[in-house]
Amino acid sequence: MSKCFFKGRIETRLNHVMSGYNVNRDVKAGTEEAPVSVVVNSEARKAEIEALVAEHAIVANIVVDAAQEENTVELDTVINKPKTIVFEKTPNRNDPCSCGSGKKYKKCCA
Repeated sequence: MSKCFFKGRIETRLNHVMSGYNVNRDVKAGTEEAPVSVVVNSEARKAEIEALVAEHAIVANIVVDAAQEENTVELDTVINKPKTIVFEKTPNRNDPCSCGSGKKYKKCCA
């Protein structure tokens, strides 16, 4: 970037560029910054959830309340993350066919 592009004092521009913060940062659920909220009905269930949280190294706020319905949806979503689906690459026209005929893909199965 040339000096002539910025209209104003160069010192101000440099200070402005150096300062700032990352606004696009993702906060991961289950960490210190964003703990998972879990509501359970009994102390025995709380012990089970604490063991599960310790096993997966997740931070969670566990509340025991017999009057409320059990809510472990956030914990289940953090533990059972969906895996990325990878599809097989389709062969190019001039590649050998995958059926084993020995012909080119464009002459056999395309």
